[in-house]
Amino acid sequence: MRIVIIGGGPAGLYLSLLLKRSGLDLSLEVFEQNAPDSTFGFGVVFSEDALEFLAEDDPAIFSAVAPHLERWRGIAVHHRGERVMLDGIGFTAIGRLHLLKLLQKQARDEGVEVTFNRAVTDLSEFADADIIVGADGVTSLVRRSDEAGFGASVSYLSNRFAWFGTTKVFDTLSQTFLETPHGPINAHHYRYAPDMSTFLVECSADTFLAAGFDRMTEDESRAALERIFAQTLDDHPLISNRSIWRQFPIVQNERWSVGNKVILGDALHTAHFSIGSGTRLAIEDAIALARAIRAQPRDVPAALAAYQAQRKPILDKLVTAANASAQWYEDFGTHMALPPYDFAMSYMSRTGRMDIERIRKVAPKFVADWERRHTLPTSP
Repeated sequence: MRIVIIGGGPAGLYLSLLLKRSGLDLSLEVFEQNAPDSTFGFGVVFSEDALEFLAEDDPAIFSAVAPHLERWRGIAVHHRGERVMLDGIGFTAIGRLHLLKLLQKQARDEGVEVTFNRAVTDLSEFADADIIVGADGVTSLVRRSDEAGFGASVSYLSNRFAWFGTTKVFDTLSQTFLETPHGPINAHHYRYAPDMSTFLVECSADTFLAAGFDRMTEDESRAALERIFAQTLDDHPLISNRSIWRQFPIVQNERWSVGNKVILGDALHTAHFSIGSGTRLAIEDAIALARAIRAQPRDVPAALAAYQAQRKPILDKLVTAANASAQWYEDFGTHMALPPYDFAMSYMSRTGRMDIERIRKVAPKFVADWERRHTLPTSP
């Protein structure tokens, strides 16, 4: 069986590892358009237990990644000059490039051949492949090769965001919401290494235009944001890496495979950065696809159909929550009319999956502090 994987990010690399270890008789090829040390962005964040499944299913990968994770508990929400702590919520983070290098090493050790600096522009060169996997991100060539077949749709949120790094090291995952003369703006920030943090800035289209970000160069935007968030950054610099303003894409597909082509990760679906699950979901997609291929290696259509049937119900719940979170952020300026603790409660309940009792179990101190500020209605 010949399997061609387009895309050497976390999803493509991990899928190649799983297939290489499967014991199947495979010809396996991975093509990545960028260099091995090239990556967009800075750190990636996971919920505390997001990678725990690897400890049992893939101890080699877990052992390689775990020592390099930054860990903390709690979320800090900064609003109107007040810091509200949401206790009990654990997270981990790692540099995206660091994660890629760990996966690249594991792939090399397993004998996977990855061809870097190879931009695939025409899938016809792989016409004889049994399976062509699109692990090639939001702008996936594999998906675009038959958008009608996949039932693909791509839409964009109206907010703008730009992804920076900073040498300011934050003690926990934090959200800073500011009202500026041009409108509301916020930053998502967390450390991903002992000496580095991610600093992702987001604002509405109105704020983006009123502040003149649409007319600024990348360096001018960076300097302007350093001034706006000077107190948050303690005057540390922002660091650019293709840190241009973007609109978040919502990628959806009715069908996950067409003929011998199949997609996963951001090529298949996107999950808003506010829930920090994109990389985890891509890795879990790879696990589901590899499992389906192992189960039915002689019947590719059946294997690809099983991949969607078994994975989709789980994925739909997570993507629905991510989309609800994204919509809350689309209107975060309106929510900022709330006082700090009410604003934090709105933030905690934004996905629709957390009622007050569930929030109490997750963040008991926060809920107790919130209740002290309110007289809750009694049940009839």
